[in-house]
Amino acid sequence: MTNHNFFDITHTENKENEVFSYRSGTLVYEEAFCKGALISAGYNSAGYPLNVLMSFPTRLSEKNFCEPYAFNIEIDGQSVDFDLEIENFKTNKTDNSIESILTLKSNIKPVKIRVHTSLDGTNVFSRYIEIKNLGEDNLNLSRLSLIAGGLETFDRDKVYSHNVNTDEIYSIGYFDSDRWGEEGLFNWHRLDAVSTSVDTRFNRDRFRQPVIFLKNNITGKIWVSQFSYSGGCRFTFDLNGRNNSDCHLAFKAEITGNKPLYVIEPGETFTSPEIQMGVVQGDLDYAINELHAHLRKSVLNLPEANGDALLIGCGMGAEHLDMGVDICKDYIRQFKKMGGEIFIVDAGWVCPKGKQVEWSNYNGLNVPHKEIYPNGITEIVDYCHEQGLKFGLWMDVESLGKYCPQFNEKPEWRAKNTLGEQTERFIDFTVEEAANWCESELERVITEYKLDLLRVDYNTSYSDYFNMRDTGTGTKECLTIKHFNRVYKMYENLKKKFPDVIFENCAGGGGRCDLGQMKYFNHTWVSDCQRAPKSIYITNGMTMCLPPERVDRLFAGMGCHEHGSIDLQMRNTMLTHMSLNVIAPMNTTINENLMEFVKHSTDVYKNFIRPILPTSLIYHHTPETNNASKNGFSVLEIASPEKTKGAIAVFSTEGNNENTITIIPKGASVAKNYRVTLDNDRDSFTVSGYDIVNNGITISVNSAMSSELILFEEA
Repeated sequence: MTNHNFFDITHTENKENEVFSYRSGTLVYEEAFCKGALISAGYNSAGYPLNVLMSFPTRLSEKNFCEPYAFNIEIDGQSVDFDLEIENFKTNKTDNSIESILTLKSNIKPVKIRVHTSLDGTNVFSRYIEIKNLGEDNLNLSRLSLIAGGLETFDRDKVYSHNVNTDEIYSIGYFDSDRWGEEGLFNWHRLDAVSTSVDTRFNRDRFRQPVIFLKNNITGKIWVSQFSYSGGCRFTFDLNGRNNSDCHLAFKAEITGNKPLYVIEPGETFTSPEIQMGVVQGDLDYAINELHAHLRKSVLNLPEANGDALLIGCGMGAEHLDMGVDICKDYIRQFKKMGGEIFIVDAGWVCPKGKQVEWSNYNGLNVPHKEIYPNGITEIVDYCHEQGLKFGLWMDVESLGKYCPQFNEKPEWRAKNTLGEQTERFIDFTVEEAANWCESELERVITEYKLDLLRVDYNTSYSDYFNMRDTGTGTKECLTIKHFNRVYKMYENLKKKFPDVIFENCAGGGGRCDLGQMKYFNHTWVSDCQRAPKSIYITNGMTMCLPPERVDRLFAGMGCHEHGSIDLQMRNTMLTHMSLNVIAPMNTTINENLMEFVKHSTDVYKNFIRPILPTSLIYHHTPETNNASKNGFSVLEIASPEKTKGAIAVFSTEGNNENTITIIPKGASVAKNYRVTLDNDRDSFTVSGYDIVNNGITISVNSAMSSELILFEEA
């Protein structure tokens, strides 16, 4: 694993062009300012500057790419990727990172472009772009790729001893589905010698995380890119080449939406969303762990939104129908026995009795209904605290239900789509009065109801937030960027105002757990689907794009109990941020054998897993959903960076009749001895690291849809 203590940016000039070299860990990315354009000059994954042999630099030639430009910007129908002049280049270096700002002035449109690049010692860097309108008229931004141009030119004759077809060289990895309940279903796909795009949100539903992996199957190089943005995103690869010849691979990471994406007013500076981009020489988990290290250090680093607490949340909502005082108190006592630490009242607390499942119609009321809570919600809050639990409350503040007064009194608060139809309940945050009301409501609820945790939901159609409106510029523009900028600002304001309140994100499950939103939240639900085996695959995939301590998974509730053994259901939460639902309804005798297993598991989580989770490395032994389903096992591992302890969850998947498997821990060291515990029987043994790394640990599982948990700790 890379030591994250090297980062540097250099700027050199020669007679033909100027070169900007970005080096972080073993990543090297270079750009050249050539003939009035900023050009992608290529990557190296082993730490070598591209001119390490100064007479024979390995930079990409702009002649091999139709659009070699390092970004794509179109204003008023004109590309401003070229005919640029360098105004200045500045760097700012601290002990933990270095940032550069390259300022370019366009000779085509009256704009100044600032390219911000940040390195932190990991093999992943961050980039965003600013565009300042220097003119006297509005400028329509209609195309925006945050990073683009050539990735590499691949000369197969130099690295491969026999012929290999162009479509065998590269694979792209992404989440196949964009639908609710299918987040994180990861697979590799062949990259053909054509232009290939993967979209999320705009042109597709909102449940595909905006992250992509690219693998050179011949050389072992892996790129990763992820947007920090809740709107439309597109990754595009253009593989240009024929069999038995050089091939040239270009890439674009593009913000998408209706056009114009943004109207920049005179004197205004537009700031783009951020993109993360990296490359490693290694396997998929090497790339994932470098991405996680970067996210922990430089993206998910708001001190108030630290994800390390990992308190076990326990919720009850409309699925229990009766959400009254008696059942709340009963469940609080049950959750305390189970090992829960925060009791969360979910959707339905503002509805009249018997109407909890219609909670969306009551969004915006934000007051506990007197039929359910005659003494107010603080009765539940106080009881939680008496029992030693914290208290949390659910809100879907960004939408209005039809029973909320503002629904009819303030129709202008709700967005209209491109056909002029008013959205069902989606609040347009470019209407400042509406945004201010939402922010004040959240502030009031946090304060008045003494919240320890705020659960934010977001239930809307992806098409709602690509609406068009004239905001006073004289031009209808897509409001998505402006809308989300105001949403982010609201959560940033509140998180800083309430630093000790845990902010838990949810969006109909995993509909908005991108990095733009997650910057201000302690952790997030990544899916509402808890039914095995799909729930297992979701956990596997979503821990690729987010560090595991940021990923909420649920035991019991939401269909979790329908399929598989109770140990499989529980262990799907144990390498992430654990959440619980009840194991028995009110006034039912609890099966104490089940309760003992749950309490044992939460103790293992608190005492063994949770202490290492915020800094852990993660290993996806079975990364592809299709292969895990076909082969019958899904295996996920976390381990401390020092290789002193780790945990491996082994899941037998649907239809599996093979009950024996050998697991080789990836987080163990050959130089240590380990105490290994197999949690099913709670048996332990001591073994050398050399033995388990070379021969593995052989286990048996009872059947399809059952599991084993392996714990190992330095002896």
